[in-house]
Amino acid sequence: MQSTSRTDIELATRLRDAIARTGRRLRQEARTGLSPSLLMALASIEREGPLTPSELAARERIQRPTATRILARLEEAGLVSRAPDPADRRSSLVSATADGRALLEESRTRKDAFLSARLEQLPAEDHATLARAAALLERMLAEPDA
Repeated sequence: MQSTSRTDIELATRLRDAIARTGRRLRQEARTGLSPSLLMALASIEREGPLTPSELAARERIQRPTATRILARLEEAGLVSRAPDPADRRSSLVSATADGRALLEESRTRKDAFLSARLEQLPAEDHATLARAAALLERMLAEPDA
């Protein structure tokens, strides 16, 4: 078993803080009026849907009752719709509505514009560094949990 070095722990702390601050700032830029939980659930439904409530709960790593409450709020807001699940009459399939997809597109556009403006202020060598960092983070997060 490999022990974690002090340098790795310090880097992990810096990454955690930078990622948390970046996420918070991007949520502020999104200006959707939705909580992070609602927005992430809507994005999962749009990306991977239609989904059953149980599938959404598994993807979001939340309990089924929590997924049910989130879906109720999204449905009340007109951002998702339910249809009977042909494979299981006791369940439903949830899909993003046109309004839900439009809200996500507007949110992504605002967040991308914010980041693009920040990137414009950096030299080309920093762009290359951030491109490599993005690829590393994507790979790191795609690996199964240890």
